[in-house]
Amino acid sequence: MKSKTEWAAQAARNLTAVREGQPLVHNMTNFVVMNFTANILLAVGASPVMAHAENEVDEMVACAKALVLNIGTLDNVWIAAMLKAAKRATQLGVPVILDPVGAGATTLRTETAHRILAETRVSLVRGNASEIMALGGAVAKTKGVDSADNVAEAAERAVGLARELGVPVAMTGPVDYITDGRRQIQVANGHPLMESVTGTGCAATALIGAFAGVDADPVSAATTALAVWSLAGERAAEGGPGPGTFMIQLIDAVYALTEDAVLQGVRIQEE
Repeated sequence: MKSKTEWAAQAARNLTAVREGQPLVHNMTNFVVMNFTANILLAVGASPVMAHAENEVDEMVACAKALVLNIGTLDNVWIAAMLKAAKRATQLGVPVILDPVGAGATTLRTETAHRILAETRVSLVRGNASEIMALGGAVAKTKGVDSADNVAEAAERAVGLARELGVPVAMTGPVDYITDGRRQIQVANGHPLMESVTGTGCAATALIGAFAGVDADPVSAATTALAVWSLAGERAAEGGPGPGTFMIQLIDAVYALTEDAVLQGVRIQEE
């Protein structure tokens, strides 16, 4: 078990490792967030690529340090390409980060998430409380792709899901919760404005991909990525901007974060 100080040091090290290593993150993400996600990855120091064509994903994932699958705008063509990419990543040992956007809202989304988990080796699932509860078999209260459940209610379900799947789970909300069924970690950074900008959850998943490219422990990668992201949210909210300005300032805040700021600012606690 790591102390708060040890977790802060790990977050700072991982941020530096991303900036020095510039890991290529292969994103198969939704149309709504592509540009924002790419800019956040560039701001943190990673190298983003958005590649969805079934006839090139094999080659692209072979170049990547992580594969991020985001099911926000699914169709049958994308499902086939995602499965092909994830199977290739599984063969190559490339970490696969799954964002089950809207799981529980429709059968297509829920079944696709379960299919990816069953047919490939996913390294970590990142979702909101409703998505995690839906994957765990509970009746989730969704509002489109937004969560109507809270992290505290879903924590026990997340632990059970991680144990059942053998896959760590990162559940984001006012307090983020990360577990592999054994370790239970909370990240208490962030700002309410992060809920007012489309794609902050998707960007968090992409950042986990970048951190997984430099940290072989998916729990550590997720915890430190979420702490860095949430701290950037706090910094971006300084001065009371509106949502539009806040979105731009989020990119700047990620870019401007220093090791010292991370060491002093992240609030990570392992239970």
